[in-house]
Amino acid sequence: MTLDQLRTGQLAGARGVALQCCGLTEFPREIFDLADTLEVLDLSGNALSDLPEDLDRLHRLKVLFCSDNRYTELPAVLGRCKRLEMVGFKANRIRTVPAGALPPALRWLILTDNEVEALPAAIGRCERLQKLMLAGNRLQTLPVELAACHGLELLRISANRLEALPGWLPVLPRLAWLAFAGNPFDDRAEAAAVEAAGIAPVSWQRLVLRERLGEGASGWIHRADWTQDDGRLQPVAVKLFKGAVTSDGWPHSEMAACMAAGAHPGLITALGRIEGHPEGTPGLVLALVDPRFRNLAGPPSLETCTRDVYAKDARWPLSTALRLAQCIAPAAAQLHAHGVLHGDLYAHNILWDGEGAGRLGDYGAASFLPTDDPETALSLQRIEARAFGLLLGELLARSHSESDADARRLARLSELQARCTQPAAAARPLLAEIAAALAAA
Repeated sequence: MTLDQLRTGQLAGARGVALQCCGLTEFPREIFDLADTLEVLDLSGNALSDLPEDLDRLHRLKVLFCSDNRYTELPAVLGRCKRLEMVGFKANRIRTVPAGALPPALRWLILTDNEVEALPAAIGRCERLQKLMLAGNRLQTLPVELAACHGLELLRISANRLEALPGWLPVLPRLAWLAFAGNPFDDRAEAAAVEAAGIAPVSWQRLVLRERLGEGASGWIHRADWTQDDGRLQPVAVKLFKGAVTSDGWPHSEMAACMAAGAHPGLITALGRIEGHPEGTPGLVLALVDPRFRNLAGPPSLETCTRDVYAKDARWPLSTALRLAQCIAPAAAQLHAHGVLHGDLYAHNILWDGEGAGRLGDYGAASFLPTDDPETALSLQRIEARAFGLLLGELLARSHSESDADARRLARLSELQARCTQPAAAARPLLAEIAAALAAA
């Protein structure tokens, strides 16, 4: 879409408008001509620093993206937009979040990569809040009022200045995905996990990069050949990390978690850390995943917010779902045993072969369990138990039984799923217990 299309009326009746990287320095008033239909507005990548005081005239607006602009304060007018559910102001210069800037219907707030030093106590009144993304700011504490947001399911607070996790955080009844690496309180645990891993260095000169396999927020993945001591070429994957903070946190924390994870059939194993890159780029050599493996699901959409999007025809026998669960649960349990909290245990981070074999990957949201506070470490693991329970529920919902034995097995698995997702966090089983129950199933 272009500004000319907006100004000449070609976008009349549009429900969604994207005016990205158009050089905007002021909010285009022509947008108000779409007030009776506009629900999604994306103004990212411009030079905007404020919004019009009558923005609430867009009375149907549900989603607003203003990332990569020049805002220094979250605009207070947002709080008057009664239907606004998703607000994204990533990578601005925001230092202040006024209490009045929080819309009453807020479900998803993105303030990643700003300069926010504090959140207002009023955030506790956001009863519908499900997803809060605050990585890469200057937060030293979280307001205790946030504990009232019982619907909060995903929280990103990595790469801030937090000296401790608040005690109320691990017992939030619906929290399932938490990232907190790159804060002062987590530094020692991260360093200890890397030291314990003992990943060997791999000289850059021994690697020949081939085609690019993918790109994520934290880096690029290539197929590569790794020359062994005997001259043999070993096919591997190479991930080269970017330096900037991502929606989940610092790339160095992801790299550390990947190294600490260890070898497991349900994980993508780190084989070595790269040394001698000509530009000093950090990187890892990873086991190459068979190309028959594919993503189990797609990431959440604007509509689903915290739930992955599966293909419409995603169906499988119950035995296949059970095999996949039996693969992923012990993999996550091993991460916990190695001091790592995955933080993003989702179907979209699982590669599978369609028959039940799976690989849990993407450590971008991983954090490190405290080595000196076993009680907190256990409570954090039970957050991830809920994430696994939600995944198990998705697998079961798309399964079909093939025998009477399957019906009995489904009942037991459904009971396990309910235990994993119960609101009383302290009563949830740990991943090692979950893995044992699945093995017995």
